[in-house]
Amino acid sequence: MTWLESEHWPKETPGQRLQQLIDSPGIIQIPGAHNALAGLMAKRAGFRCLYVSGAAVSASLGLPDLGIITLEELCFHVRALYRATHLPLVVDADTGYGEVMNVMRTVHELEAAGAAAMQMEDQILPKKCGHLNDKRLVTTEEMCAKVTAAKRARRDLRIIARTDAVQSEGLDGAIVRMNRYIEAGADIAFADALVDEHMFRTFTSEISVPFIANMTEFGRTPYYTATQLEAMGCKLVIWPASSLRIAARAMERLYATIAKEGETRPLLDNMLTRAELYEVINYFDFESLDASVARSVVPPTADEPTWPDNS
Repeated sequence: MTWLESEHWPKETPGQRLQQLIDSPGIIQIPGAHNALAGLMAKRAGFRCLYVSGAAVSASLGLPDLGIITLEELCFHVRALYRATHLPLVVDADTGYGEVMNVMRTVHELEAAGAAAMQMEDQILPKKCGHLNDKRLVTTEEMCAKVTAAKRARRDLRIIARTDAVQSEGLDGAIVRMNRYIEAGADIAFADALVDEHMFRTFTSEISVPFIANMTEFGRTPYYTATQLEAMGCKLVIWPASSLRIAARAMERLYATIAKEGETRPLLDNMLTRAELYEVINYFDFESLDASVARSVVPPTADEPTWPDNS
């Protein structure tokens, strides 16, 4: 079945389905998906929720994660991912794409695109990755106004408030900020760049909403498993840009091989075959929607020299 058919669309909203996951036992593992194909592969692996990273979307457009991408560029990725997977999407909306009225529009646009949750951070533009130095923050009151505006605009979208205050204001200061954001209406808490187990346990014990942990690679936070994070009090965990990073390394190897060897055969074992790719994207289900389209026959591979019978 394809997403073009009405039976494929879930009855509950994405926000409602995310809340069902939150209300269920256990930690929610949420890998990042930087495009719809990545989302389909994550869904095939059994994941029930996906993360849309501002850093991954920016990098896929050849841009740094400094708040340069536009709301419409983000919504394009969200729409593509949701229609392909119909999974609840946790979406990184950076600083909300503006002030109070802009935040309210961001909520409407992302919810219309299929987002289940919107993450918003307390930085000033140009913003930075939470694991970098010298981030500049808005006041607590300004962030609370944005959170309140998001809550006022949403239908079922869950609001995730992220603070980057740990580095500049300390753990206690970040917790004070977060509790103000929760009072303003945040459904989920996110404190980035925590550096040890004590920080996670302290933060999660001092708030009244679910906490989301960030397991980005090459950052300030040590690597923990989902089981370890659950024991520290976390309810959700993201791997935001992992799919993009591993895909980029594979592409680097591909282009280096072509440049050196003039062919791709040395890398065939690292590729999805045509048949495997067609299975991921439901190629033949799409073909079957139009009786005028003849069913395609996949060309034989090197270890299958005889052309399949097309009778």
